[in-house]
Amino acid sequence: MNGIRTIIRVRDIMRTDFGTIDGIATVDEALRTMKRLKTSVLLVNKRHEDDEYGLITSADIARHVLARDRSPERVNVYEVMEKPVIAVHPDMDIRYCSRLFARYRLVRAPVIENRMAIGMVSPNSLVLDGLYQLLK
Repeated sequence: MNGIRTIIRVRDIMRTDFGTIDGIATVDEALRTMKRLKTSVLLVNKRHEDDEYGLITSADIARHVLARDRSPERVNVYEVMEKPVIAVHPDMDIRYCSRLFARYRLVRAPVIENRMAIGMVSPNSLVLDGLYQLLK
């Protein structure tokens, strides 16, 4: 090795195909979207330009709907989502991104550029895609 450190950026490993939903949608709609997209996390859209993104996960639904015996058809996404969420910049080094995930126990983070979500990053993508690229 010649001492030059290889930097892999979040944009190099982020997923650009991610599911979104509106906060006003029902949890039932969120579950159907998750099932259709084969994911356990959806990005909750901003309501307006000065709003922030949210996330809803299957764990949120289990904790706030299933465990409390609430009807998914009668609960809105905004009632159980996490908002605001920790987001990352596409030019962030994946080493720092990984530290952020570990420190805050994140399951996903939207990748934000110019206040718009352009991707999604997960611990799996950091390790499987990012570490693989570092080892090449």
